[in-house]
Amino acid sequence: MTSRRAQGFTLIEVLLALVLLAAGLALAFATLRSSTAVVTRGEDMAQASERMRAVHGYLRARLASAQPIVFATDRGTLRQARFLGSPQRMRFVADLPDYLGYGGPYLHDVVADETGQLRVAFAVAQPEASLEDVDLAARGLRAERLADGLRVVRFHYRGLDADNRLGPWQDRWETSEMLPLQVKMEVEAVRGGRWPDLVVTLARSEGGAGGGALSGGNAPVLP
Repeated sequence: MTSRRAQGFTLIEVLLALVLLAAGLALAFATLRSSTAVVTRGEDMAQASERMRAVHGYLRARLASAQPIVFATDRGTLRQARFLGSPQRMRFVADLPDYLGYGGPYLHDVVADETGQLRVAFAVAQPEASLEDVDLAARGLRAERLADGLRVVRFHYRGLDADNRLGPWQDRWETSEMLPLQVKMEVEAVRGGRWPDLVVTLARSEGGAGGGALSGGNAPVLP
């Protein structure tokens, strides 16, 4: 028996060795794949977090510095627009950041479109423009994509009520002659889930329905 074993391995022994080798390689590949998935998921989460912070930082700075400058006039009622807000769109005037290469106040047209993109376009504020012309003005100039891959984007607006108290959140800002007191943005991304809500207080707001000014008038009564 000993001399026969010295001549080589049996077929069963060879098959057993191959099975053990295959099992070891499968385990190694599974471990490598799992490690790669963890690294990739971590990188995706880091990128999503960085994108969220960049979008929040940009919009926070622009909204906080929004100016009560007229950028359109309703030719029928002569009602002037200083802020227009709907669930997926905001238009207001603010200074552009230096890195965009422009100076002075510009109309900002922030849109969440049906493709899952959040973008902003810029145009020179023209008080004599009609409300219909505002769309054309903002569409034809330079636009920046803030984020994509978004499932849900909603804007909400808040002002003062008739008692000079902080009112409820609204899906639309109806008092276009004034800036809202606060703006909130809710975002849910396709990858990365829901973002923390962005809530910005506009420094030059006059409050809205109640008409209480933030500077020089009565301070709003908070709940």
